[in-house]
Amino acid sequence: MDLATLVGLLGAFGIIIAAIITGGSGIIFVNLPSLLIVVGGTIFAVLMKFPLGHFFTAFKVAMKAFFNKAENPRKLIQEGIELANIARKEGVLGLEGRDIENEFLKRGIQLCVDGHEPEFVRSMLGKDINMTIDRHERGQAIFKSIGDVAPAMGMIGTLIGLVQMLSAMDDPKKIGPAMAVALLTTLYGAIIANAFALPIADKLSHRSQEERLNKALILETIGSIQEGLNPRVMEELLKTYLPAGKRDESDGEQADAA
Repeated sequence: MDLATLVGLLGAFGIIIAAIITGGSGIIFVNLPSLLIVVGGTIFAVLMKFPLGHFFTAFKVAMKAFFNKAENPRKLIQEGIELANIARKEGVLGLEGRDIENEFLKRGIQLCVDGHEPEFVRSMLGKDINMTIDRHERGQAIFKSIGDVAPAMGMIGTLIGLVQMLSAMDDPKKIGPAMAVALLTTLYGAIIANAFALPIADKLSHRSQEERLNKALILETIGSIQEGLNPRVMEELLKTYLPAGKRDESDGEQADAA
């Protein structure tokens, strides 16, 4: 589980709830018409923008923000070097049946073992990367849309509340509830957008970038193995996928392992 996402989400809502409770009764911040306008209106407006299947799939993709942890690229490099050494000594067929945890790397190695040409392997794995990124981007787009629509629905609720308030100026008892709708819808919209939807979209974008980098690294690994590249040269090539400050750290880890 990604602690940053969980702590951030609980912390944001926790601070908001604490501010409400310490300022008085929390019940006054619960208003059913406001919730219906913001939550219901946001859901239906976003449904108009996207196919139904994409909408529900987005929440499955959102779980990556909480439970998915990208594999360490240094570990992928080390595993790639080990596979390259085996292929150099025993040939590509020597990689068959090897225990490989990463499914993308495992698939690429199997394509190599099956005797496919490098161009075909690169094309197949490249399509896999593009389709994965496309799915992630659809999920991000839906949460960004929620972040855009929720405050707009809050504004609509505010206008409804103001109209109701102005039409009931002759009855002081109706002014309070109408004003509550006017203010709470704006509050609900801002909370949904800024404490939930937009942060989730940004975290999914970060996860997508991590996965794109790792898969590009694996694609380079597969290509290097098929070309019969010297493992030392291959290591230097793969280290370009690491931030400059972590490349020496990778060397130290591999020296310790040796």
